Amino acid sequence: MIIDFHTHIFPPWVKERRDEYIKRDPCFALLYSSPKARLATAEELIASMDEAEIDCAVVLNIGWVSHEFCVETNDYILESISSYPKRLVGFCGVQPKAGDAALAELERCARAGARGIGEMRSDVQGFDLRNKTLMKPLVDVAIRHGMILLTHSSEPVGHKYIGKGRITPDIIYSFLKEFPELKLVCAHWGGGLPFYALMPEVADVLTNVFFDTAATIFLYQAQIFNIVSDIIGSDKILFGSDYPLISQDRIISQIQSSELSEEDKSNILGANAQRLLKVSEEQSPFKLPLI
Repeated sequence: MIIDFHTHIFPPWVKERRDEYIKRDPCFALLYSSPKARLATAEELIASMDEAEIDCAVVLNIGWVSHEFCVETNDYILESISSYPKRLVGFCGVQPKAGDAALAELERCARAGARGIGEMRSDVQGFDLRNKTLMKPLVDVAIRHGMILLTHSSEPVGHKYIGKGRITPDIIYSFLKEFPELKLVCAHWGGGLPFYALMPEVADVLTNVFFDTAATIFLYQAQIFNIVSDIIGSDKILFGSDYPLISQDRIISQIQSSELSEEDKSNILGANAQRLLKVSEEQSPFKLPLI
């Protein structure tokens, strides 16, 4: 079973009124001001999944600065997972600075079937993950509903790129120490956080932490799959494409052509996500029929 843990979808009206949203929200403007930055609907994602024979995908929101835009696009994600319950798993967007309104929105989304929060962009949304007073109420709701939090992550060194941001391993590490019970997925290999797991005290706080492979092609050499697997284990790595930024089959090909064992490849491509999301193998549309 193959599960893409990092995809983004938008309502058709956001695609149609793209320029308006660019003017009105800094996060959307950061990510989608370039005409080359693609926007995809749920139907377009499903078509891509069928082509790449991907069974299931986590559909993420973005880190809208506007609470109202979080609500508006969460509605579309909730509608999409209702339309494709066996193919899509929904994560909702929240703006923690909205206070009680953010908590109410998280409760609403959890009751409607959202399985997580993300992709959070604390750097663009204007809050600090290390602010325990701000983050604890939101984390408490997430833990109570068994939700997963997925945060953008970025490298403190290396080349610059659109959307790189400033959510570096030191920030994530501090957040993890405050909330060890929260299930956390760090996008883009956690900005290199797995490498620090060679330090015992860092490894100790990664118990409930996973790292997705979104945009790997733009970030690291192919050896990263083997190296990170050796450091933290393949059971901590989740296949994520960052579709529609990157075609889903490109990351799958990168994983399949790596020097990982077949068991490690299976873990990364879907088995880890199956366990984390509690997705049944039976819902796979590509499952071979019994003879």
